[in-house]
Amino acid sequence: MAVQRLAAPAQRDLLWLDRETAQANAYDEIGSRYDEAFPHKEGQLACAERLLERLRPGARVLDAGAGTGLPTARQLIAAGCEVTCLDLAPGMLELAQRNAPGAKFVLGDLLDLPDEPGQYEAVVAFFSLLHLPRARVRTAMKLIGRILVPGGYFALAMVEADVDDVPIPFLGSRIRVTGFLRDDLRALLRETGFEIAHEEVVSYAPETSTAQPEIQLFLLCRQTADPEHWG
Repeated sequence: MAVQRLAAPAQRDLLWLDRETAQANAYDEIGSRYDEAFPHKEGQLACAERLLERLRPGARVLDAGAGTGLPTARQLIAAGCEVTCLDLAPGMLELAQRNAPGAKFVLGDLLDLPDEPGQYEAVVAFFSLLHLPRARVRTAMKLIGRILVPGGYFALAMVEADVDDVPIPFLGSRIRVTGFLRDDLRALLRETGFEIAHEEVVSYAPETSTAQPEIQLFLLCRQTADPEHWG
């Protein structure tokens, strides 16, 4: 299936463009090694399954930062959802096309999505918002709230860490990451218009020495449909 490209804003921040290009290049270099390093994704599968229990057949779901399409896009498609895979890295989207051929595919930055209400019944963002600085994580969460239908669902995963946009070595590449302590993440979700329906904390050790053990936070949230949070 053809890949749609998001239109970039007319006023483009060149420093941000350079940063995001570097992030995309890093993940293109990593490619399928990501799934080799993180083969056990029970927490992610369980969070998506809890989401599916709340969705009707045919629900429109955005997989924001879909990566290789495994396991989430494939899981959602198998359950009958209409899935859109969004990713910044063209190489990752190529893998997703092979792993989740029933989806639509969009190349671009989450923050460049059309700001139009009611596009999706659910958005999933598993380990993708952690690639943004904290200020832009807040912006992304507000945008997600606006593109959801009223009362729509937002499933996300983050790594617990008190860091903001720091460079780290990762699977032989170098990326920039952000983390939150769990109380701070809960507070941010509430401030951006979400109520938390379920939360799970998982201790995870990757199958490689080129990625560090981590505490993973999985949260299933619902948009509160309170417009004061959306601006």
